[in-house]
Amino acid sequence: MSSKSVLERLWEVNPEAEIWWDSSPIIYENWRKKMLAKVPDPEEMAAWLDRLYSSNRAPGDILFRGVTTNPPLSYEAIKDDPGYWNNWIDALIEKDRCLDAEVVFWQTYKEIVRRGAEMYLPIFQATGYKNGYISGQVDPRNRHDVDRMLAQGEELRALSPNVMIKIPGTAEGYEVIRRLTARGIPTNNTLSFIIPQFVACMQAVVAGLKEARANGVDLSKWRSVITAMSTRYGTLGDLQKEAAERDIELSEADVRWAEIAIFKKACRLVDENTAYPGKMLLCSMRLSPIVNGELRCWHLEKLAGANIVYTCPPIFIEGLFEKARHIEFHSQIQEPVSEKVMDKLLKIPYFARGYAEDGYSPKEFDNHPAVMATARQFSEATQQMVDFVAKRVAHFCG
Repeated sequence: MSSKSVLERLWEVNPEAEIWWDSSPIIYENWRKKMLAKVPDPEEMAAWLDRLYSSNRAPGDILFRGVTTNPPLSYEAIKDDPGYWNNWIDALIEKDRCLDAEVVFWQTYKEIVRRGAEMYLPIFQATGYKNGYISGQVDPRNRHDVDRMLAQGEELRALSPNVMIKIPGTAEGYEVIRRLTARGIPTNNTLSFIIPQFVACMQAVVAGLKEARANGVDLSKWRSVITAMSTRYGTLGDLQKEAAERDIELSEADVRWAEIAIFKKACRLVDENTAYPGKMLLCSMRLSPIVNGELRCWHLEKLAGANIVYTCPPIFIEGLFEKARHIEFHSQIQEPVSEKVMDKLLKIPYFARGYAEDGYSPKEFDNHPAVMATARQFSEATQQMVDFVAKRVAHFCG
C-alpha cells in the first residue's frame, strides 16, 4: 500500500467522521486524469485518488461516503463535457417538444443528480442506508417559496432513495426542512453560517421527526446534516469590515478562528441536543493560515476528531495533495479557542450575533451579509446554467 493521503490521516483520527465529495460525481474520472497528468508521482496519486472513489473498489473500501452538489456545481459538470450535454439537451428538447428553457434546465439538472446518485447507490445499499447520500439542491432562486421548494424537493427525492435534499437557511427553508423530515425525506441545510441558523435547523428537524413518528413514517432512509459554510462566513460577510470600523485588527488567523469558534460551538450544541440525530457538515474550507512559513489547514486541523462531515471540492483536494501533504492530525475538536482571541472577536457585532444562539431571528437570516452574498452567487450561477440551456433551445428552433 502506498503512503496515506492527508485526507486518510484526517479520517483516522475519528473513523465515525465522514469525508464527502463536493461536486458532481460524474466529473470525478476526468478530474482524476487531470490530477495524474500534472504530478511528479502519478502512481502514488493514483492510489490516493482510487481510495477516495473508484467504481472498481468495494463500497467499504471507498473513503468518500457521500456527495454534496447544487445547480452551480451541476453546471460545472456540463462544462466538463459540453459536447455530450449539448447533444443530450437537444435530444430532450426534440423528444418532449419543450421550448421552455426553465423546464429543460430543471430536467437536465435532475438528470445530472440522478446519475451521481446512481454512482453512490452501492455505498448506500452496502451500509444499510447510513452512507452514500448525494445532496440535490432546490433552485436557490426559490429560497423564499415554501411550496416550490417542497415540490422540487419531492421531485429530486423521487430520482433515487439516496438523494438528500439541500434546503437553504431561510425562514421559509426551515419550514420546508420540517415538512420534508415529516415525510421521511433526508435534508441538508445549506446557505447557513451562524449558530441561530443551526439551532433553527435542529428545531425544524426535531419537530418533523415528531410528526413522522406519530404518523408511522419510514425513517430508515432518512438523515440530516447541517452545513456550515466556513470561509464564506469570514470573507463574504462583514467580519473584517466591522472590525476595521472599531479599530480592531484582524489577522488571517483571527478570521479562521472566528469560523472555527462558531463551528466548535455548533458541534457542542449538536452533541448536547440528544433529540437531534444528525451531524454538522463543514464546507467552504481553505488552506490557511501560514504559520512559521508553513502552509496549514486549520479548518481540518483544529476540527480534527469531530464526528462530522467534511465535504471537499476538487480544488481544495488538489491543494491538500499538492501543497499540504505534510499535515498530520490529532484530535483538537474539544480544545477551546483562546480567551484572548474570543475577547477580540466578541467585540465585533457580526461575530457576537452569529455566535449567540438567539443572535438573529429567522426573519433576519435573509439579511445576514454572508447569506445575501452567497445566495446572489448561487442564483447567478444557476441562471448561467439556464442561459446555457436557452441557447440549446434557440439552436433547436433555428
